[in-house]
Amino acid sequence: MMSETKIQTVSAAAKHKKNLVIVLSLSGAYLVAEVIGGMITQSLALLADAAHMLTDVVGLLLALIAIKIGERKASSTKTYGYYRTEILAAVINAVVLLGISVYVLFEAYKRFQDPPEVQSKSMLIVAGIGLVVNIIGMMILRKDSSESLNMKGAYFEVLSDMLTSIGVMIAGVIMFTTNWYYADPIISAAIGLLIFPRTWHLLKEAVNVLMEGVPKDVDPEKLRKLLEQTPGVAGIHDLHIWSLTSGVNAMSVHVIKDKMFPQNELLKDLTDRITVNFKISHTTIQIEEEGYEEGEVHS
Repeated sequence: MMSETKIQTVSAAAKHKKNLVIVLSLSGAYLVAEVIGGMITQSLALLADAAHMLTDVVGLLLALIAIKIGERKASSTKTYGYYRTEILAAVINAVVLLGISVYVLFEAYKRFQDPPEVQSKSMLIVAGIGLVVNIIGMMILRKDSSESLNMKGAYFEVLSDMLTSIGVMIAGVIMFTTNWYYADPIISAAIGLLIFPRTWHLLKEAVNVLMEGVPKDVDPEKLRKLLEQTPGVAGIHDLHIWSLTSGVNAMSVHVIKDKMFPQNELLKDLTDRITVNFKISHTTIQIEEEGYEEGEVHS
């Protein structure tokens, strides 16, 4: 006997569309200002940040599109729906951010060999505006980022931009007070290095979902013990736990029941225990009589 429970689920990212739209609008407006400012001031740090901001705007837009696609209903060919679109967006965001880090380091190396004169005062003004925009964006997305890899990717985009803005301002102050123009490529390189580790962590989390690894908020050993200690359970096997997307976990398991224990009562008890103790939205339980698995091959 098999039982499958499906709780009506909404992906974590879908709850925060409005916040994403606000941050996207702010970032898009600042991008235009930063491109103009970078061209006028001749600052690599500003131009690098403008290139980074462009990828941020594209990344935020991609995250928004992914949420929209992810809301589509399941079909006969996409039986779990389009939840994974959000995870693909997180992977793309992470890969782009890693690419930007490498680009900034390369450009900083070239500028370090022959640093041009930079209009540091104008650079400070533009970077200051960017810092304010990014702080607002971070405040809006901070809570959302803990619930969704897609939103975490968007948050890291804004966070890395905030770090860039701070770096640009530090470089601007140094150049404005000392005329030491090596500060521009040095600070740019430091920013590139700061972006890398957080982005790598995001990529690892997203790949874990795509590889159907166990969600980090589910302890497989605790779940196994809970199932094995349920009255009427003689044993379990073929336990699988995975995520469809952030906040939407699933599992399947074969349960060997005591011969005298009622099946329906056991199914209800197992389902209730899983729902109460673990954040699992889709549960599939196959009940087997003792001895059923003998001689069988399970994939």
